[in-house]
Amino acid sequence: MFSLAARLVSTVRSFSTSAVPQYPKLKSHSGAKKRWRSLSNGKFKRAHPFHSHLNVNKTPAQKNRLAQTAYSNATQTATLKKLLPYGSP
Repeated sequence: MFSLAARLVSTVRSFSTSAVPQYPKLKSHSGAKKRWRSLSNGKFKRAHPFHSHLNVNKTPAQKNRLAQTAYSNATQTATLKKLLPYGSP
């Protein structure tokens, strides 16, 4: 006959190949997903807003600042790790 473990696996399994409970997947925050990218050091990077149009009224120095990459600080990194659970290493 079947062992107790084999019977448990066959009764617990529902379209799954493992007997480990499958917890619900965490959802990533859509707004953060569109704006931030994770880095290998655990931080996140983003582009500055207001750089794409209406640039006639902006000084060259301001346009140069907006072209630079922005990185997350410690407070933002902690929040972003919750908002993007699969994006942070």
